Amino acid sequence: MPRRTDLSAVPLLGRTVAPEGSGLVLAEWEAAGRTTDEVAWQAPLHVHHTDDEAWYVLSGTLRLNIDGEFYDVPAGSGIVGPRGVPHTFGNPSEEPARYVLVMSATTQAMLTELHNGFSGDVAALFEKHGSTLLS
Repeated sequence: MPRRTDLSAVPLLGRTVAPEGSGLVLAEWEAAGRTTDEVAWQAPLHVHHTDDEAWYVLSGTLRLNIDGEFYDVPAGSGIVGPRGVPHTFGNPSEEPARYVLVMSATTQAMLTELHNGFSGDVAALFEKHGSTLLS
């Protein structure tokens, strides 16, 4: 097997790591704390039809809604959102939460497009990337 030269260990916070051609992307992000009594949801309820996602919480707590069941995931814990299952996640606390997200390259492509000034039909963007926006 040829040696990979595009691999490196880099600081992750606010970035993603995925060697060219990889189907797997690793990201570390921070979810701001809530400013009201409501959970600070980070994404709308949605389904990825062919891709799983996984969260590992580094600090704080994330709340996941996976198929209508709510899970509080504290620091040092992880959870998987299986493909084909409606899900969303957010921060139930006033304190920020840092987490590592493991996702497919397809999901990352959708998030990149969405977060880089996308102003079109969000539901169509989700469909373009094999997902369905539910709310």
